[in-house]
Amino acid sequence: MPDSQPRQPDDHAADVTGGPERSALTLCGARLTDGRIVDVRLGGSHIEAVGTAGSLVAPGARVDLRGHLLLPAPAEPHAHSDTALTADTPGPASQHPDDVQRRATEAALLQLGHGATALRSHVRIGDVQGLGALEAVLQTRRSLRGLTELTAVAVPRLLTGIAGAGNLAMLRDALKMGAGAVGGCPDLDPDPAGYAEAVLDVAAEHGCPVDLHTDSDDPGRLARFAAMAGGMRHGVSIGPCAGLSRLPPDAAARAADQLAAAGVTVICLPQGGCCGAERLGTAPVRLLRAAGVRVAAGSGALRDLANPVGRGDPLEAAFLLASQSGLRAEHAYEAVSAEARRAMGLPEVRVEAGFPAELLAVRGERLAGVLSLAYSRIVVHRGRVVARTSAVREYRDSEAGGPPGLPRQGRPDPGTGGGP
Repeated sequence: MPDSQPRQPDDHAADVTGGPERSALTLCGARLTDGRIVDVRLGGSHIEAVGTAGSLVAPGARVDLRGHLLLPAPAEPHAHSDTALTADTPGPASQHPDDVQRRATEAALLQLGHGATALRSHVRIGDVQGLGALEAVLQTRRSLRGLTELTAVAVPRLLTGIAGAGNLAMLRDALKMGAGAVGGCPDLDPDPAGYAEAVLDVAAEHGCPVDLHTDSDDPGRLARFAAMAGGMRHGVSIGPCAGLSRLPPDAAARAADQLAAAGVTVICLPQGGCCGAERLGTAPVRLLRAAGVRVAAGSGALRDLANPVGRGDPLEAAFLLASQSGLRAEHAYEAVSAEARRAMGLPEVRVEAGFPAELLAVRGERLAGVLSLAYSRIVVHRGRVVARTSAVREYRDSEAGGPPGLPRQGRPDPGTGGGP
């Protein structure tokens, strides 16, 4: 079990992070998914070199990653920072900007500790909160710069009719303030097609991505959305799309083909729903992948009313895709890493020279084992270690000759090796 919560590292700890003008950082003895044991030298925000273990000798800080599997860092494509960590709050959760910023900061650091070096957060605008919650999340983004990349998605409740006119103006204001994408839940609007059309129009006007909530099991509605989304220059994502699982197989297959033809990415939530989902469930990821749909996975609710025990852990999402949806471990991890980053418009990451230094080291030797017992983690963002989580498990034997209940020997957790 982790011995501490993720926290901002000390920039003066040269052996871990270096300083503002830090020299190259070398990750030593890491295992890659192809079985190679390598050293990886990081310079600034990119990988400078990858070589066999012991081959990269350079001045600067070094991190011993023997016993760790080194992976491209995951990203979180579907969070709700404004409602995170509110499940235990009596009564309605406070939407005062100071409270939202505090929760959003804590949630982002928790997810960073899990390995997500980039985060896309859906934030409600309009109604009683106006733009206050969005401003709080944008302030969180500014305060965490250098630790994690946080992008806000502006989410109005209504966009059609008289009630939606003010929200449509507010949506444009949200983009001017710094929201990086437009979103929302067409299913909650009296005119779902009109809502989706309004979002797509604003996105085209401002040149930004679209990320919408839907759990609709209406194949006609999905077909209309796919037709409207086709050809959008900037990315279009929808999720959680659990409603596809409730359709007859042939209808689900036709919807998947339409989404693939439109170039829409589906962001599923294997850990449960979120504030925009009416029913729990998971999208039919194998059917979608077979149709050629890009499928990413997010965490959704982080301990709010939609999922009071949500962990916000990308590796748990990958574990569930492998264990419950039948994906191979490497495809499940791609959903929370390469596909999540692509859905968010982020650069591709590989453990190769020239790629961004966005990395996650997990104690273990094989990806399947890492997804099963991913306790000890070291997170690298922009070429520096920004979070560590360590775990040690002890086994006690009262027959060792000592007093009952005292440990004979502290043994490392088989899934973690006992190291940091």
